[in-house]
Amino acid sequence: MLRRPFFLLLVLVAAPIAVQAQTTAGGGCSEIPREDALPFLCAPPTSETLKQAPPDTVILLKVPAGSSLRVAVNQKVRISKTGQPVSGKVVESVYAFDQTVIPAGSLVTGKVTSIHSVSAVRKTMSYMSGDFSPLRSYELEFDAVVLPGGEQRQIVTTVAPGISQPVHLVAGGNQKKKNAAEREVQNAEAEAKAKVHDTVDEIKAPGKMHRLKELVLAQSPYRRQYLQEGTRFYASLMEPLDFGQTTRTAEQLAQLGKPEPDSVLHARLADQVSSATAQRGNGISAVLTEPVFSADRHLLLPANSVIAGEVIKAVPARKLHHNGDLRVIFNRIETPEGVAQPMQGNVEGVEADRRAGLKLDDEGGAQATDSKTRYLSTGVTLLLAAAASHPDTEHGTTDTAGDPGLRAGAGASGSRFSGSLIALAARSQPVSMAFAAYGAGTSVYTNFLSRGRDVVFAKDTPLEIGFGEAHAKAAKQQ
Repeated sequence: MLRRPFFLLLVLVAAPIAVQAQTTAGGGCSEIPREDALPFLCAPPTSETLKQAPPDTVILLKVPAGSSLRVAVNQKVRISKTGQPVSGKVVESVYAFDQTVIPAGSLVTGKVTSIHSVSAVRKTMSYMSGDFSPLRSYELEFDAVVLPGGEQRQIVTTVAPGISQPVHLVAGGNQKKKNAAEREVQNAEAEAKAKVHDTVDEIKAPGKMHRLKELVLAQSPYRRQYLQEGTRFYASLMEPLDFGQTTRTAEQLAQLGKPEPDSVLHARLADQVSSATAQRGNGISAVLTEPVFSADRHLLLPANSVIAGEVIKAVPARKLHHNGDLRVIFNRIETPEGVAQPMQGNVEGVEADRRAGLKLDDEGGAQATDSKTRYLSTGVTLLLAAAASHPDTEHGTTDTAGDPGLRAGAGASGSRFSGSLIALAARSQPVSMAFAAYGAGTSVYTNFLSRGRDVVFAKDTPLEIGFGEAHAKAAKQQ
């Protein structure tokens, strides 16, 4: 009988102890501790006390509308009718953020969409110069790009007029500013790029012999019009291209928006700028076409960052053949994510048409120049005009028609090859004199009296911009 009260007393005493033990074991904790936690302290595991790494950032690999493909035609095409197929290769890789999505060497296909007739005034002037097949302007479109792996993507583009003789201009003092180590790094990068271009079979610009052949053919009164191999076009995308997405860690993006001094930024001009219409203080902008990395391969600037600047000098071309002058600077850069900072940058390189006769000075200013051969060519036409007025008196006889070689030269100076044939066939000194006078007058006016040439950088013109840190005063103003 005594056992039952004793058992009840034992239960009443032991129950609080059990509850306390359960609480110590984890019942009172917000969560049950893991193996490496101390149960009696109700502490989380050691790993839980460490700061968790932030999640990776999702990056959309999208090439926005307005981006440009630099395409070099890979075969000669006769311009005769609309719908003719045209193909070329991408000569500069296209990036989305920091990743190549359209590699250099990708095949681009399209067609001729329109061929315009020649105006009556231009046709008349061309006929007077002995050119009976003046070149017609035309328009293209590229509608598909084939990636190296065989994937084909449809594209919608507007194509700017082509550059038949592309040339890369470098600022005059660019090399003087670089020490030996920098030049060595640049040479290594240039060699690496050259190997890549060889691998993807990049289209090269026409050589000297090709240009000489075209010059000779241009003297013919009748000739077919061709789109020459190597001609470069800027094809602007009308619709964005989506290449999926990727992720980047916080450590990979830690230096975003902080380019290193003396970096070279590869960009394209967002809008056309010309010495004929630009005014001092006009804003300009360029778009980064290649991402910029640090020496340890951290991303500094992603592709499609915007580089803002302004015109600081614009001198339009004037009469008496005074050429134009244009100078711009860049003072701000902003990533697509909104990270911005002031900068101080000049143009260090630009792609242009050789026939435009442009050059860059030490600070990246562009001037239109004339070939010194204009003095020689004008002098020759003046001598021919003077000689054509004298009869041929060789061998003791007088030929009132003049020397045959002189007649041919006089005719050529006025109306090219057709002028030579007419002057030889006419055997008339007045005819030879007329051709020579017309040629001399045209040469003098074109080379010395007419309005000079303006500096024109078309939309999407490739630029190389030297990055430098802004002065403290300029940075505060930003």
